[in-house]
Amino acid sequence: MNTNTSVKERSAAFKSGYVTLLGAPNVGKSTLLNQILKEKISITCPKPQTTRNRIAGIYNRDDCQIIFVDTPGIHRAKDIFNKILVETALAALEDVDVVCFMIEASPEPKDIDIFVLDIIKDIQTPIFLVINKIDLLKNKALILPLIDFYKSKHSFEAIIPVSALLGDGVVELLDEIVAKLPEGPKYFPEEYITDLPERFIIAEFIREKIFHLTRQEVPYAVAVTIDSFKENPEKNQIVIEATIHVEKKSQKGIIIGKGGRMLKEIGRLAREDIERFLGCKVYLGLYVRVQEKWRQDTRVLAELGFKLPKRKRFPI
Repeated sequence: MNTNTSVKERSAAFKSGYVTLLGAPNVGKSTLLNQILKEKISITCPKPQTTRNRIAGIYNRDDCQIIFVDTPGIHRAKDIFNKILVETALAALEDVDVVCFMIEASPEPKDIDIFVLDIIKDIQTPIFLVINKIDLLKNKALILPLIDFYKSKHSFEAIIPVSALLGDGVVELLDEIVAKLPEGPKYFPEEYITDLPERFIIAEFIREKIFHLTRQEVPYAVAVTIDSFKENPEKNQIVIEATIHVEKKSQKGIIIGKGGRMLKEIGRLAREDIERFLGCKVYLGLYVRVQEKWRQDTRVLAELGFKLPKRKRFPI
């Protein structure tokens, strides 16, 4: 063993680890993940509770590989479906190296953010406070009282203001994270940007368009499954068929739209993202199915890929 290794040589060692992005709904976790990767793998929408699953994004640079885990927004869940979302988020706190607790830049702390911090403050994992959406503040000094408040609540490893949308502060955030990661190997080949299957990402792209194009309860009552994914060498394209699940006939009518216009628009916009993601031409066939009260049926939830954990990790 060489005991004369310099500090500079030790700091240059390759690092790797897992980092969870955690926070209340709509604080910008998915936008930050996409900004870091310079690739869209996590869907975004101004509506809260867009993210429903654990989304892993793999960031590579010369000195590190970081697996970022995007999570559903933590909120005061009451029904089965929303409890699943919160437990999915909290499960992402286990076996990670850093937690990025994200909040919005605002003159005063929000009750929901304090609620989230109360849940996670006693974990042993290093926690960074990431204050997002600083681009919306005309006077950046307005967040100084917010920083002072959170400093009094917890001893954070670092407090970093960012704009996930514009990329401001993201390089600084990455450098701070790398400084806390252990030395380790690459967990995934360098060309990987996620550990999720293509079918999952494609279903999410479709669901995102529904979130953007529909209102009220409709986007929250929707789930998407991929029924088939086949190559068509003759036309040099991939043929994808997907089902949009809704809870009511009225929601089916809204999704289809007059003369099928809404469904065509959902398909057109989703296909653009899918083709960009897959790098080839795509035929996308969409079907709509009514499945009453699927969010309250544990059997159907399991069929759609949602499973309530056997144990609760934190009081919610």
